[in-house]
Amino acid sequence: MKRRPVIAGNWKMNKLQDEGKELVNNVMSGLKEYDKDKLPEVVIAPVFTCLYAANKALTDCGCGRVKLAAQNCYYEKSGAYTGEVSVEMLKDAGCEYIIIGHSERRQYFAETDEMVNKKAKAILSAGLIPIICCGETLEQREANETDRHIASQIKNALKDLTSEEVSKSIIAYEPIWAIGTGKTCDAVEANRVISMIRDTVREASDATAADNIRILYGGSVKPETIKEQMAQSDIDGALVGGASLKAESFVQIVEGAM
Repeated sequence: MKRRPVIAGNWKMNKLQDEGKELVNNVMSGLKEYDKDKLPEVVIAPVFTCLYAANKALTDCGCGRVKLAAQNCYYEKSGAYTGEVSVEMLKDAGCEYIIIGHSERRQYFAETDEMVNKKAKAILSAGLIPIICCGETLEQREANETDRHIASQIKNALKDLTSEEVSKSIIAYEPIWAIGTGKTCDAVEANRVISMIRDTVREASDATAADNIRILYGGSVKPETIKEQMAQSDIDGALVGGASLKAESFVQIVEGAM
């Protein structure tokens, strides 16, 4: 089944507003020669404080080649939750996607599978698309726990979602040991894990959801690796970290996914 590829850039905690606007404009400039209908689904996820500036730059361009995502959210609509940002607030800021369950959120901020599930439900209820992250540590991989651990993350994240909701969602497989380390999981092995994730979605939901859901690879994705990754049977795109902070490398990754 042919699924439209997704290339999403996670800026993490980088860029001030003017820097973010410049990066967006440079990415848009690099993609302007392409018919937007032939491009992958291109998404950028700036830090919260850059969302307004990034959205304005995208709106001013008016070409629709790049969509906006947030890097996190809270699952309650409003209330006394100091420091949190709701899905509705992010939707109001122009976001169409929200990254949840990233390994850094799990590691540094104690984000649990239950929280990821609540966030996924809130995002889908608002008509937005969750990008649900999963992945294993080096210790888990060396102990041959990769498949068990990731399958558990996926089943918990998708709990009580309908087949239609799962179909709309995006999953990003990020081997934690390959994030920001310069190491890249072999494309064949990444595809094996992603195929296992698709089988897990089939088990947790149904065949329609498993066929429709886009599953991305994330873990030091570079222009030099994207073509081999995209040539695999089950990899539907990439969640890009450091390489998304430079327009040239991010555009090259988008081009490599075409």
